[in-house]
Amino acid sequence: MLEIVNEEQLTIRADNKSPFLNGAFMPNSKEYTADTESLEVIGDIPADLWGVLVRNTHNQVHEPLGKYHPFDGDGMLHAMYFNKGHAEYRNRFIHTTGFLAEKAAGRSLWPGILEPEQRAYRGWGAIGAMKDNAGTDVIHHAGKLLATMSQGSEPWRLDPITLENLGPDPKLAAVVGNDGIAGEFKVDTRTGDMVFLNYPESPPCINIGITNAIGDVVDYRRIDLPSPRWPHDLGITENYIIVHDLPLFFDPDLLKEGKRELRFFPNLPSRFGIVPRQDLHAEVRWFETGPAFILHSANYFEQGEEIVMDSCLSFDPKGPGVGEDADHNERIMAHLDKHKTKTRLHRIRLNLRTGETSQQLISDEIVEFPVCANAHKGHPYRYAYASLFEPGKWLMNGVIKFDLELNKTYTYHYGENRYGGEVHFAPRTNTEQEDDGYLVVFVQDMKEDRSECVILNAQAIEEGPIASIVLPERIQTGTHACWVEGERLRNELV
Repeated sequence: MLEIVNEEQLTIRADNKSPFLNGAFMPNSKEYTADTESLEVIGDIPADLWGVLVRNTHNQVHEPLGKYHPFDGDGMLHAMYFNKGHAEYRNRFIHTTGFLAEKAAGRSLWPGILEPEQRAYRGWGAIGAMKDNAGTDVIHHAGKLLATMSQGSEPWRLDPITLENLGPDPKLAAVVGNDGIAGEFKVDTRTGDMVFLNYPESPPCINIGITNAIGDVVDYRRIDLPSPRWPHDLGITENYIIVHDLPLFFDPDLLKEGKRELRFFPNLPSRFGIVPRQDLHAEVRWFETGPAFILHSANYFEQGEEIVMDSCLSFDPKGPGVGEDADHNERIMAHLDKHKTKTRLHRIRLNLRTGETSQQLISDEIVEFPVCANAHKGHPYRYAYASLFEPGKWLMNGVIKFDLELNKTYTYHYGENRYGGEVHFAPRTNTEQEDDGYLVVFVQDMKEDRSECVILNAQAIEEGPIASIVLPERIQTGTHACWVEGERLRNELV
């Protein structure tokens, strides 16, 4: 079975030379349904691999209004469902209000993140001016996928296997209103709880909430801030939620003039607010470390009297050597190029008894998008996995495995001109070992002009793929993804 179920009409001009709309970032227009009876399979798909890999992408449909940023594009999900050595592939656009409005108009109606002041219509996100593209993050909770954009969007739900658009989650939407839900929500698979956040400019605050296993919003609260912030990550442990207040945010003085200039303030500390999961309205306890920016963390967990954070830190998140008058694409790449921002995995400890903090470098490798096994999210763990990056580009060229107990690393590079997205761990069925399973990732092969879903043995990633499934066409590069175990697909349906 190989079927094109829909095709959107792209209106991007042929002479648009944006590096984030060409090459590895070239958008897709077709939506497919296919299975391994119709797709080329290199190697053998493991029979004990059960579940679905879902990746989000910013897949722009229309010629942008003004300057384009790679986080502006319309959300499109790509999913590969595995069961008993068989696989099914689907990709679908996320039918946000903005996507449907622009589809009806046949053109872009909203500006991107770089020029929000150009808006002509009500917008979404922390700024309140962007299109709700839902193209950043995706997770599985309460039996359905949840997709959003990083700055906050309506809580868009989709079926985890068919990718059928189910509209905004009514329970979540009723609570968060126009502030929406930002990316980096976390799910504790042992309890079914999900924690989420948003960070509206007015009032300057971070809102955090908890949703239980059946999708009911248990609690929701506001944490006031000195000025609007631009956090990204959010932490969860068995008993706590960890909120980030980091020194990378819009210049408050310029913001008063209606200008948004994202700046790093090296004279300010990084702050982490600790809130009990069982008492969301308790006083926030703040911990301070040195100035840095955290985009993503592998995990948060409790160890004795301490909260441990394994996070990717950058001490120069704007990137060196790029002036304020540089071309906007150069400035974007300076911020995204991990070899310029020198993003590395660190371990931060917050002592709940003494209030002291400490920080330790885990590895010299330049990495980002770290993850751990779903079953260990928010709990003690041994193994983390992250992406390696091509210098000078916003492209992931391999994966690294961290054995945090033995302080060892293992790497696998996808190959020349081959780039992946966020990699995820998929446990074998009926296993109890933390790393007994597979790493799954969507990979672009720019030389062969195709994409593959690649499966690696998580206990021997350096040996290369066990199997690769060639997709119907090369898909756009993407970042966040999630793995949903087959047991969760079966047991969490609501």
